[in-house]
Amino acid sequence: MAAILTALFSGTLFGIGLAVSRMIDPAKVLGFLDLFGSWDPSLALVMAGALAVTTSAFAVIGRRPAPLFAETFRLPVAKDIDARLLGGAALFGVGWGLAGWCPGPALSSLGLGFWQALVFVAAMGAGMALFRFVPPPSN
Repeated sequence: MAAILTALFSGTLFGIGLAVSRMIDPAKVLGFLDLFGSWDPSLALVMAGALAVTTSAFAVIGRRPAPLFAETFRLPVAKDIDARLLGGAALFGVGWGLAGWCPGPALSSLGLGFWQALVFVAAMGAGMALFRFVPPPSN
């Protein structure tokens, strides 16, 4: 139960941070991507702040023998850069650039009743479902 409440608290705090920084507004995000127009650097500042908090937290957490609510740390071990990774990254970037949302802000925007966020989240869900049909790489 504690792990679920921790996840709920963390997700809520993340959503509030997105709302306070206005990163749930696609126009704000698209302004960051408009390098040759009226560029808005505020997303870079939000990312720098997140990176500072994460780096500090990892320095402290890395000294612990285990997480608070699990027996062991489960960190990703894959380090290969393959076509699936590059293709997924490209799709993510294109979707982000076209819509102005990535998954977190899109989900947060659902709570505000943006119909565009609903369309984006539905398309994102369909993409996740379609991923199951992409064959894994053969080694």
